[in-house]
Amino acid sequence: MEKKSTQTKNGKAFEYAILKEFKEKLEKITIVEVIENNALFTAQKHFNSFEKVEKGEFLLYASFAVNFLIDIEPKLSNSLDKKDILQLEIFTDDKGQDGDVRDVVAIRLLQKWEIGISAKNNHKAVKHSRLSNKIDFGEKWLGIKSSKQYFDEIKPIFDSLEKMRNESNKTKTWKSLGDYHSTIYTPILEAFKKELLRIYNINPSKVSSTLVEYLIGNKDFYKVIKSKKDIEIQAYNLHGTLNLPFKNINPKFNTPKINLPTEIINISYKKDTLTTLIVELNNDWVLSFRIHNASSRIEPSLKFDINLLKAPNSLFTNKLSIKADK
Repeated sequence: MEKKSTQTKNGKAFEYAILKEFKEKLEKITIVEVIENNALFTAQKHFNSFEKVEKGEFLLYASFAVNFLIDIEPKLSNSLDKKDILQLEIFTDDKGQDGDVRDVVAIRLLQKWEIGISAKNNHKAVKHSRLSNKIDFGEKWLGIKSSKQYFDEIKPIFDSLEKMRNESNKTKTWKSLGDYHSTIYTPILEAFKKELLRIYNINPSKVSSTLVEYLIGNKDFYKVIKSKKDIEIQAYNLHGTLNLPFKNINPKFNTPKINLPTEIINISYKKDTLTTLIVELNNDWVLSFRIHNASSRIEPSLKFDINLLKAPNSLFTNKLSIKADK
């Protein structure tokens, strides 16, 4: 839990640093309004909890990213008139449950335009979704209800976990179960695999693209990944809404539109493991689904750590090296 808490704290602080840099750089050339909400206050609180040197590092990395984004998004710094206000907002985490992974969003209502940034601090995972006998992943992810057969397969396993947790007053650990990977993880993963293929066969093209949109993001966005000595910017221009010109002012770099997949080519287990599925789709998309428990104590649910292993060559990626002063 401590690791997750630290990751959350760092992530929120980085979100605030990005918003702060956007505001300070852009308010000199256009009218900027910061939307005040609980997400903003939470991110600000986490940012302020760091020492001066650490705050400076967050701001340095954010500054590099924001400068680059201003270069490739002319609408950030150019307005139609004085009524064309640039709004900056930090989104709440529950947006991600609906497939919108953006953390910091810049909006111009008058131009009916917006761009979003997904801010990542030292990790590249795309989603952490759960499975349980109460979660219909088919409906939630893909808009198609999971079958009774799927729930009939997973329900006894999750019911057993819930019973063990309740009887032990929430103290029983996964480790006490022995080889729980083969007795719990693999049957759940196998049921998930079969159900995903069943749903896919109902509408292959729609399910393929919707799966990637749900996991990667159903709104176009820039992913900004802060690492130890660099910052990486990826443009997920899935619907062609990024990188637009403002009148005759063009972006300094082009971020091409990416083709979504239209078919699942293969679903198989990762070599030498029965806890990770590799889902290969056309148009060069490959995802990994690693199932795991989120706590050392037994819970009647399991979590996916989902990663993008491969993306189309058209995914714009730019890595900026940073030398912070020591």
